[in-house]
Amino acid sequence: MENIIKTDAGITIEAVYTQPVPMNEQPGEFPFTRGVHASMYRDKLWTMRQYAGFSTAEASNQRYHYLLSQGVSGLSVAFDLPTQIGYDSDHPMSEGEVGKVGVAIDSLEDMERLFQGIDLEKITTSMTINATGFILLALYIALAKRQGADLKKISGTIQNDILKEYAARGTFIYPPKPSMRLITDIFDYCSHEVPKWNTISISGYHIREAGANAVQELAFTLANGKAYLEAAQAKGLDINVFARRLSFFFNAHNHLFEEVAKFRAARRMWAHITTSLGATDPKAQMMRFHTQTGGSTLTAQQPHNNIVRVALQTLAATLGGTQSLHTNGYDEALSLPTEAAARIALRTQQIVGYESGIADTVDPLAGSYYVEALTNEVESKAWELINRIDAMGGAVSAIEQGFVQDEIARSAYQYQRDVENGKKVIVGVNKFTVEEEVAPELFRIDDSIRQIQTEKLQLLKSRRNNELVMSLLQRLENAAHTTENLMPIVVEAVENYCTLGEIADTLRKVWGEHR
Repeated sequence: MENIIKTDAGITIEAVYTQPVPMNEQPGEFPFTRGVHASMYRDKLWTMRQYAGFSTAEASNQRYHYLLSQGVSGLSVAFDLPTQIGYDSDHPMSEGEVGKVGVAIDSLEDMERLFQGIDLEKITTSMTINATGFILLALYIALAKRQGADLKKISGTIQNDILKEYAARGTFIYPPKPSMRLITDIFDYCSHEVPKWNTISISGYHIREAGANAVQELAFTLANGKAYLEAAQAKGLDINVFARRLSFFFNAHNHLFEEVAKFRAARRMWAHITTSLGATDPKAQMMRFHTQTGGSTLTAQQPHNNIVRVALQTLAATLGGTQSLHTNGYDEALSLPTEAAARIALRTQQIVGYESGIADTVDPLAGSYYVEALTNEVESKAWELINRIDAMGGAVSAIEQGFVQDEIARSAYQYQRDVENGKKVIVGVNKFTVEEEVAPELFRIDDSIRQIQTEKLQLLKSRRNNELVMSLLQRLENAAHTTENLMPIVVEAVENYCTLGEIADTLRKVWGEHR
């Protein structure tokens, strides 16, 4: 009996592929299967954007300067849980979480410390922030203005993808409808004020981390992207303008060929989705994306094995044509990455970029019978899922009905069963195990960070114009009852040292919280 091999997404892998797949597409041309630029990495490598943030703004600033000195070409900010869900560090809900999984940002003062000595006009910054993305963007804009930067030149990305929070991650605050209103306010505001800013990074990364397979990651991400396009159009925005500033964020896992196929299929599918909604500008049709290596693939057992996994995932992302990449530290299954682990992660990208030959030609796996067939198969299965979501009324309805969550949970359960029964081999976990190992050096954040942040907040509130703060928060509350774009008020509020928690709480009063 022939051995049947399937990917985690259920795609059957043939023993040999003999039929060529007709393909006469060129890189940089619709539908962009082969890449969004004609020359891809021959002219310029992908942006090596290492994700970092922990403890205080001062501590994170030191890590950013270290990474810049080691050759990163873009920054990526991780925020702590209170910042992500709209609580200041002194709030009772913040206890035990301040500075733990990212940096604590309470006010413009923290933002000034975070980017001390870094010229925002000369660096691109990605911020992984969703429910409070509008506040962090306002803080970044306020800081750029303080630096004297030309807002027409500053560039970067906020994740700002709230739909995947309801489905896979959980750092939401408000119900879906007002959350979507904030997102379209950002689209509109940035198109005028900061036109080079990527206003959303539609994220499959966290969907995959929650247990989705490659096809589900692709389908659910594109369905969410379609919902954002339709919401912006319903507000009267021009798809040829706002869709140019949308970006995506994908996961890179260990199955090299399925991952490459996923990235190639993603570009092609997005080109057709945008075109079906009226996009005619190639820049509004093309998908640009950031990739991060798979956090959920890292093992606490034999952690140095993770260096090899990350290298494989780096190959998948770059062979698949990513625009920027973060590589994980080998120790991240155990703690925040040490400086040494962060350096090895960056060196992994640099070795692939400068030593492997991957950058020498565009889309090097194109024309492979296997890769082309797999690209078509991934695309076909992803369309099947998107059509089911469309039949439910779109991504928001599918999430509200629990369909997306159930599909992810089913996939995660099956994967775990396959690991536990040995059907899926994880080296060092269910095969090739060892008895004892020396634990690597770990990076820990002290709970005293909360006290430091609380003292900063007390000092800030004693110095600022509190009468003006209350007036601005009242203006924000009033505007939230209307259809007025909230971004100009939020920018003015943070410039006058209203805190993140105060702004989030003001909107909680109007919209409530999603349960």
